[in-house]
Amino acid sequence: MRRRAGRRYNFLRLLALSGALMHAPDFLILPRWILPVEPAGAVLEDHALAVRGERIAALLPGAEARRRWPRARRVERPEHVVIPGLVNAHTHAGMTLLRGFADDTPLKEWLENHIWPAENRHLGEDYVRAGTELALVEMVRTGTTCFADMYFFPDVGAEIAVGRGVRMAVGLPMVDFPNRWAGDRQDSLRKNAELYGRYRGEAGISFTMAPHAPYSVDDSGLALCVELAEERDLPIHIHVHETAAEIAESVKGHGCRPLARLDRLGVVNERLMAVHATRLEEGEIALLAERGCSIVHCPQSNLKLASGFAAVETLLAAGVNVALGTDSAASNNDLDMLEEMQTAALLAKGVSGNAEAVSSAEALEMATLAGARALGLDGEIGSLRPGKAADFVALDLSAANTQPVYDPASQVAYAGKSSQITDVWVRGKALMEAGALAWDDEDRILAQARDWGARIGRPRAGRPSAEMR
Repeated sequence: MRRRAGRRYNFLRLLALSGALMHAPDFLILPRWILPVEPAGAVLEDHALAVRGERIAALLPGAEARRRWPRARRVERPEHVVIPGLVNAHTHAGMTLLRGFADDTPLKEWLENHIWPAENRHLGEDYVRAGTELALVEMVRTGTTCFADMYFFPDVGAEIAVGRGVRMAVGLPMVDFPNRWAGDRQDSLRKNAELYGRYRGEAGISFTMAPHAPYSVDDSGLALCVELAEERDLPIHIHVHETAAEIAESVKGHGCRPLARLDRLGVVNERLMAVHATRLEEGEIALLAERGCSIVHCPQSNLKLASGFAAVETLLAAGVNVALGTDSAASNNDLDMLEEMQTAALLAKGVSGNAEAVSSAEALEMATLAGARALGLDGEIGSLRPGKAADFVALDLSAANTQPVYDPASQVAYAGKSSQITDVWVRGKALMEAGALAWDDEDRILAQARDWGARIGRPRAGRPSAEMR
């Protein structure tokens, strides 16, 4: 495998030798293995990743890098594997304060009797700020460098992400009902436009149109999202076909399944990020493949809420781009993308009855490059190639649970724990190095979360509000 990977990766050697990359890098990462994701399945052993500014300058053998740049700072990780930063393609970061709230409850009851009433009482800027700060500590510690969020007060999330140096695809929310963030559709459109104007062009910030779901946005709202997505060149991030009940209600109310209705309105195209998609028929899968759509698979949330199983093997075989997301910590109950990757790989085998479904390399791609592709960011992140942003993660494989190492990709996909992630870089900047977060206020964030937990208290039933989950 080592020789094969070397032959397939000769083009990177040529890039490393080109005159454009002869300037000394700012630092070298020297792990035992690098899994670049592109080319698919490549494994580089005893190679160096050279970083200059915010970019990957070169990938080349470690010995050669040491000879060429003897004075460059070296980050030696002799027992580690380096992978691209993980891309969480579906989150509700502000909801992290509801982790473990009303667990083991059917979806409809969970939403209407517990989650929505709690949000109706507490949702606001301070709540979203505290939840998002907690989420970012967890996500960085577990290797996520980019997350696509869908929640109210998105300006608060964007402000925190910029300040912390984490990439964020900010969802511009749309729902049909008044809520604590916006009084009506015009109010939400105004706030979204202000947010888009303020952060457009900000390093590390991108956007999606984020209509909540077909059942919570009417035809005119969905058509408007299509128009704005085309005008701004943005993905459309939406829950689709999550439950059997959702589909039955659509058939009853609109005379067709949700995806057919979305197609009629122009939503089903290369911009679509269809979250969950646990209930797809053969023709719908063919349509998604033909139109270049992406699915965001959230296996742990789907399992916990008994929503169903996405046909991941069939989707991949059809050529659909399948990314991974955690969903919220209220329905998962964590934001650990390494765990999500492992669950996705195992679940695909069980659902399909095929032990070859979703290989370790495919699972890693789903958690990295496929998420970047869904967000339109695959030219920037999701794989380790010269010229791309220096977003990557180092995971220590020296622990008992990941020894011996025959295939580092297999160890990451099936045995690695997020506690083994020691280093996280975004745009060439260390957000965590040798296990230490770059931020000095983790204790404050955790204390703040405990205070919110005491304020929210135990679940209690109440009149359902209309908040976004």
